[in-house]
Amino acid sequence: MSMTDPIADMLTRIRNAQAIGLDSVSMPSSNIKEAIARVLQEEGYVGEVQVAELPGNKKELTIGLRYFEGRPVIDELQRVSKPGLRIYRGKDELPDVLGGLGVAIISTSQGLMTDRAARSKGIGGEVICVVS
Repeated sequence: MSMTDPIADMLTRIRNAQAIGLDSVSMPSSNIKEAIARVLQEEGYVGEVQVAELPGNKKELTIGLRYFEGRPVIDELQRVSKPGLRIYRGKDELPDVLGGLGVAIISTSQGLMTDRAARSKGIGGEVICVVS
């Protein structure tokens, strides 16, 4: 099975793990996945983020999932920009997720950040996903 969109795979794994109430979810790691996990962690959507070295120069990313009163903290996790259709937005066109209650994760020239951070820095970028 070829992996055409590892980020979509990551988001799906998080959604599926939450659907069945797992404490954490693991997946093959990459720099972009680690960066997305860190943003989710900074925003309080996920718990601990760990990267483990595996044999054969591979790394595994483990993300601790958070629940509030038995429900997943993450209500919605949607891929926006896809490999076949990249979605770029200028600083004035960044998505406003649920009136600021959710976040969009933006890939900018200064790294991955939330739509709020990108707006405050006055930069746009590729809209990776939205979380609410």
